[in-house]
Amino acid sequence: MVLIAIILGSISILSFKPPKFRSDPYMVQIPGGSFYMGPSDEQVDMAMVNRKKLVSITGFWMDRTEVTNQQYRKFVKYVSDSLKYLAVYAGGVNQTEDTVKVDWNRALRINTSSKAVIEKLNELLLSPDNRIQGKIEIDPTKLIYRYSYVDLRAAAKTSKGLEQPLSNFLVSKTEAVYPDSLVWMRDFSYSYNEPFTRLYFSHPSYNEYPVVGVTWKQAIAFCHWRTNNSNFYLDKGNKKDEKIDGIYRLPTEAEWEYAARGNSKTNNMYPWGSPYTRTKEGRLLANFKPGRGDYFGSDAKNDNIYTSKVQSYPENGYKLYDMAGNVAEWTSSVYYEGGYNFMGDFSPDLQYNAKDEDPTSMKRKVVRGGSWKDIAYNIQVSTRNYEYQDTAKSYIGFRCVLSMAPRIN
Repeated sequence: MVLIAIILGSISILSFKPPKFRSDPYMVQIPGGSFYMGPSDEQVDMAMVNRKKLVSITGFWMDRTEVTNQQYRKFVKYVSDSLKYLAVYAGGVNQTEDTVKVDWNRALRINTSSKAVIEKLNELLLSPDNRIQGKIEIDPTKLIYRYSYVDLRAAAKTSKGLEQPLSNFLVSKTEAVYPDSLVWMRDFSYSYNEPFTRLYFSHPSYNEYPVVGVTWKQAIAFCHWRTNNSNFYLDKGNKKDEKIDGIYRLPTEAEWEYAARGNSKTNNMYPWGSPYTRTKEGRLLANFKPGRGDYFGSDAKNDNIYTSKVQSYPENGYKLYDMAGNVAEWTSSVYYEGGYNFMGDFSPDLQYNAKDEDPTSMKRKVVRGGSWKDIAYNIQVSTRNYEYQDTAKSYIGFRCVLSMAPRIN
């Protein structure tokens, strides 16, 4: 089949083969629909911040669970292996050309015990003064991911039709990818959390726990990487035919709340529907703080008072886990107190990519779901909160959504 396509104002002849439909096994499909976005009961004090509004959402795919340590480590390893390849085979990591392609067969065979290789990797390694007991290791601050995208919002606002090439709106970003493990000690004064700082992200015992210490900007970088390298994320190596044909991103605030409600026909307060946080046997339905000073709630599970393994609590109607509690989750939406008053009713969203020089108030991003340290109110599906986009916390993680074209019959 031959397709004649007009791309950026020029005509090109492309060989077109309909892509095979591939679903992501980590995800579930969320069908489109309408729902009342906002509180399930009257909140007079929050009337201007969290106003109820009937909106419609188009369908999308969503991760069943929060992104885990093991899944995020794939991103870190990809960046690490890429930079090692550039250092050893391409003359250094500071490449200005985006055309440098990593030969993964060679990258995975790099012998890091070789003195000659260590010399070439020197720019990625911890300096001798920072090595613990002389151990030679990669400096986590050197793990920088570079990506580019077209700012379509800016293009639509500035350009009429295609009189300007989209390359005029190309944005390049660099982002450090390693999570901030010190959040466990920084977030809680006078608490002994050093074991989590040392072990939580790196130890295999925490593989199935949600990743934390990741900023909103790092989560965005992860989504871009996952879009372009879904085969690596799915452990398919460098097989081009295994790539998912879609766009991974953070959910909008409206999408997150719609999915959290779990296909409920009623205006439920929690993902499981009822106004109660326990089963009739008294077991907690989510990982949160049920009482003052009591993180167990007489329901100790695996001796856990921090995060828990994903899928430790019941799924909601869309087969999504931990939409309440465990860790709060980043969304793509900017937090503005009066946003509900002027948002549209079709796929509503407020987005703004704040620059480093922007005022702090413009860097607030909506965080949803509550966490292991929060009380029951904060894990309600309609409760809004925020954090700054360049801030990492021990109780904030994320999950991705996937936008895909309709299946070709």
